[in-house]
Amino acid sequence: MAEEPVSEGFRAIGCGILLSSFAAVFINVGLSGKTRPGKRYPNLLFPIHIANIKMAKHGSDSGVYDAHGRFVPSKFEEIFHKYARINSEALTADELDEFLKGNQEPKDYGGWIGGLSEWKILYYLAKDKTGLLKKDTIKAVYDGSLFEKMAAETTKKKHK
Repeated sequence: MAEEPVSEGFRAIGCGILLSSFAAVFINVGLSGKTRPGKRYPNLLFPIHIANIKMAKHGSDSGVYDAHGRFVPSKFEEIFHKYARINSEALTADELDEFLKGNQEPKDYGGWIGGLSEWKILYYLAKDKTGLLKKDTIKAVYDGSLFEKMAAETTKKKHK
């Protein structure tokens, strides 16, 4: 999928106008300044410079991406070894909450909000019919394929 405004991306994966609008503001305001280093004044359009996205890594995260933006397979597997109790290949809502609490760094309020919002929205959008957020779904977030797949499914549903 080509780079597009956040609200259009959320709409493409089947989100409503309210969530899409909120996400667009929250994500762009939160990431724009971090991905525009050396810029003295904020850009009121709040662009996100994808080439610098690794600079937007927040604290209290899973560690699945390192400080250079590289995927760390052992950290990904650790999520499931530590928190997936009911199904070793998925997380329940309660297990996700435990995972988020386990990643919280002291007084890292911005990181807490970033992690909580990312993971709760992912759970809301991508859990299966039994309430499980499956390992392959989460992996698809990290490799970038989930949202393209969701957009294709949304388009397919619209054309039925």
